[in-house]
Amino acid sequence: MASRSGPQVVFEDSFPTMLERLGEEGFIRELCNGFRLLKDEKREVITFESLKRNSAMLGLQGMSDEELRCMVREGDLDGDGCLSEMEFCTLMFRLSPALMQVSKELLQEAIVKQLAS
Repeated sequence: MASRSGPQVVFEDSFPTMLERLGEEGFIRELCNGFRLLKDEKREVITFESLKRNSAMLGLQGMSDEELRCMVREGDLDGDGCLSEMEFCTLMFRLSPALMQVSKELLQEAIVKQLAS
């Protein structure tokens, strides 16, 4: 969910709760469902236009065009101006501080195990 706090949009990080409730596979399935809701049906990616058209489904109807463009730019890893399903899921993880912390801890644990063997 999103709410406004001055000129910034503040997101409530509900992903950890969703992950706990749905499990890993269920959570990824929900992210993919979110992508399908937001994507441009013809291009099969999220564009600025498709995000603007469908943003109310995420509670983002109050966001400016520039804020929506920034979201697309933030997640656009290959520079094509839109978000693939993988870029969208990566962006959602990056927007969740709690999930990023868990990912960091798992990576550190894997590195320690690799170095120990």
